[in-house]
Amino acid sequence: MSKTTLKIDGMHCTSCALNINRELTKNSGVKDAKVNFAAEKAEIEFDESVIDINEIKKIISNSGYQVNENADSSLAIKKQEALAFEKQQRTRLTIATLLTLPVFIRMFWMWEINGHFLEIANTALVMFLLSGLVVFIFGWPFHKNAFKLLIKRQTNMDTLVSMGTLSAFLYSTWAMSHGITALYFDGAAGITSLILLGKFLELKTKNRASQAMEKLMELGVKKARIIFDGQEIEKNIDDVLKDEIISIKPGEKIPLDAEIINGETMIDESMLTGESLPVTKNIGSKIYAATINLNGTINARVLTPASESMLSQIIRTVEEAQNFKAPMQKLADRISSIFVPTVIALSVLTFLGWYSVTGDTAHALISAVTVLIISCPCALGLATPIAILVGTSVGAKNGILIKNGEAFEKAKNIDVVVFDKTGTLTIGKPRVEKIITNTNENFTEEKLIKIGASLANKSLHPISQAILFYGQEKNAQLADLENFQENSGQGVTASCRTHKTKLALGNLKLLETLNINIDWAKDLIDNNHNGKTIVFVAHDYKIAGAFLIADQIKENTKTAIADLNKINLQPMLLSGDNKMSAEIVAREIGITNVIAEVLPTEKLNEIKKLQAVQKKVVFVGDGINDAPSLVQADLGIAMGSGSDIAKETGDIIIIKNDPLKVVEAIKLSRKTFTIIKENLFWAFFYNTLAIPLAMTGLINPMIGALTMGFSDVTIIVNSLRIYRQPGGVNSRIDKA
Repeated sequence: MSKTTLKIDGMHCTSCALNINRELTKNSGVKDAKVNFAAEKAEIEFDESVIDINEIKKIISNSGYQVNENADSSLAIKKQEALAFEKQQRTRLTIATLLTLPVFIRMFWMWEINGHFLEIANTALVMFLLSGLVVFIFGWPFHKNAFKLLIKRQTNMDTLVSMGTLSAFLYSTWAMSHGITALYFDGAAGITSLILLGKFLELKTKNRASQAMEKLMELGVKKARIIFDGQEIEKNIDDVLKDEIISIKPGEKIPLDAEIINGETMIDESMLTGESLPVTKNIGSKIYAATINLNGTINARVLTPASESMLSQIIRTVEEAQNFKAPMQKLADRISSIFVPTVIALSVLTFLGWYSVTGDTAHALISAVTVLIISCPCALGLATPIAILVGTSVGAKNGILIKNGEAFEKAKNIDVVVFDKTGTLTIGKPRVEKIITNTNENFTEEKLIKIGASLANKSLHPISQAILFYGQEKNAQLADLENFQENSGQGVTASCRTHKTKLALGNLKLLETLNINIDWAKDLIDNNHNGKTIVFVAHDYKIAGAFLIADQIKENTKTAIADLNKINLQPMLLSGDNKMSAEIVAREIGITNVIAEVLPTEKLNEIKKLQAVQKKVVFVGDGINDAPSLVQADLGIAMGSGSDIAKETGDIIIIKNDPLKVVEAIKLSRKTFTIIKENLFWAFFYNTLAIPLAMTGLINPMIGALTMGFSDVTIIVNSLRIYRQPGGVNSRIDKA
C-alpha cells in the first residue's frame, strides 16, 4: 500500500469534501481517503498495483475539482492567495446583496416604475434584470455544482438552492411575459444572496484553520549553528543530522530537539508545557525545538532531525486530528437528499395529473410550479444562519466568541469537560501568596520584603518579578546593592553597598552552596510546601525568612466547576505541571479526576482515550501545547488570554478569560442548536403541509409564497427567543 497527500482546489463547502471522498472510495484500489475541507488536502491510501497516482488525480478532476500541482509554494504566497480569494467572495456577496435589496424591499413597499417596454411593465423588467444577475451570475456556482451532482445522481443543499431559485425565476419570467402580476423574483434573488452569505462565512472559517497551521509552522527557527572542527557553522535546520552538536546563546530559540552536553541554563518551555515558570537545564537535560534559552550559553547533541521534533509532532497531530474528524453532514443536506427528489417527483406528477385530467397546459404548469415554489428553501436558508447570528451575538455580548456554526452542534451531547490548568483555571503568573519570617533570628516582615525585593530587582526571572511586584505593593524601599551574581537554577546573591552585608535570594540548593544552616528551611519545606515554590532570603549567612509563591486560581473557577456538576458534566484536569501542584489546585476547586505531567501528544492521547469509550469531550486550554487537544476534542474552547494558535484551533474563544464563561458557552451552544433544530422543523413544516394542497390545486403560487413568508417569520421569531434570556445565557438556558 502507498500513501499520498494531494492539495485540492475548488472545494467550497464540507459537502464538496464528502463528494470527493465518496468518489475516491468507490474505486477498489483506494483503501482509504480522508478529504479535509479546512486544509484543502486529501490523504489517500491506495494499492499501486490497482490504481496509480495519475488515475487518482483524474477521479478528483472528473468530480469537478482540481489537484494543485504547486502545493509546495511558500506560506506567504498561500496566505496571499487565500486572502485575495476571500476578498473576491466578499465583493461578490456585497454586489449580490445590493442588487437584491430593491427586489426584496418590494415585498414590503410596492415601489413602481411607470411605463412599459414590449408590453411588459417596467417594474417587472427591472426586477427581472436585477434578480437575473443575482441568480445566474452570483448564483452560478450553485447551479454548476447541482448539475455535477445530477449527473452522478446525487443531491445536496446546492441542488435545493438551484431548484428553488430557478423555478421561482423561470416561472416569474413566464408569468411576466403573459401579463401575470404574481411574480417571485424576490424569492429567487433573496435565496441566492442568503446562501452566498453562508458560503462566505464557511470560507472565513476555513481560512482561520489554515492560518492556525501557518502559525504553528512559524514557531520554529530556520537555521542552527553546528560546531564542526571547533568552528561554528550555520546550517538550515532541515540539513542538520542526528548527533551533530549545536550551540545556543542566551535569548535564542532552541532549533532542534537535543540533549545538553555543555553548560547550564534556564529554558522557557511555556509553548510546550503551558507552564509559565522556566525550567533549569544542565548537562544531560533534554531541550526542545522552539523553546527559548533564557540565560546561559549551551552546547547540545541533536536527538532527532527537524521532521521528528516535538514541534513537528504537534503540527502533525493537529493535521491528523482534523483529518480524522469527519466534516459535519449538515442536517439540511441530509433532509434535502430525500426532500429534493421527492419534491421534483411530486411536481412532475402534479403536471401530468392535471394535464391528463383537464388538458390545460397552463393550469397544469401553474400547479406544478406552485409545488416547486412552496418547496423553495427560503426558510431553510434562514433556519441555521439566523439562529447562529442571534446565538453568536448573545455570546459576543457576554464575552464568548463562537467561531463557527458547527460549535453549536458539537456541544449538544457533551459528557466530559477537560481543563488545562495554567492560564485556564489559574492566572498563569507566579504571585507571592505568603511570607514567613525566621523568628529565631528576629527578622521583621518589613526587612524580609526589603531584602527580597532589592535582590529581585536585579533579576528578570519570573519568580523574581513576582517578589519585586509584591515588594512594590508593600512600598518597600530598595537597598543599594553591589557584586550582584545570578546562579542559574539556584537564585541570586549580592552585597549591600552601605552595610557590606551578604544577601541571597534563592532555593535550598543556593543556601547549601553558601554554607548556610538549612535546618529552619527544611522544617519550612516539610510543613508548608503544599505545592508552592519556596524562595528563601538570607542575610549575612542567616536565613531571614521565605516567600511562598504559587499560581493563583482564577476568581470564578470554583463556581464554574460547581455549575458543570449541576448540569451533569464531568470536569477533569489535564496538565503538564507537576503532579503535586495539579492535585492541590484540583482539590481546591472541586475536581476529582486529575492527570498531570503530560506532554502535548500525551494530552491528545488522553482525549482519544475518553472518546474511545464513547465520551463526548470538551477541551478548554490556552497554550500552543493545547492546540492538538483543542482540535481532537469534540468541542475546543480557547481562553482569550492564550496564544494565537490556541485561539485559532478552538471552536469557541472565551474573550473575558473567565472559566465561568466556559459553562455559559456550553449552555448557549446547546440552546442555539435546539433553536436550529426547531427552525429546520418549521422550515419544512409549512412547505410539506402546503405541498398536498398545491398538488390538488387548492392553493396558487401566491398562497405558496405567503406560506414561505409565514415560515420565515416563524423562524425569525423563534430565533429571537435566545435574546430573551436574562443576562444572555444564565437563566432559562440552564435547561438546555
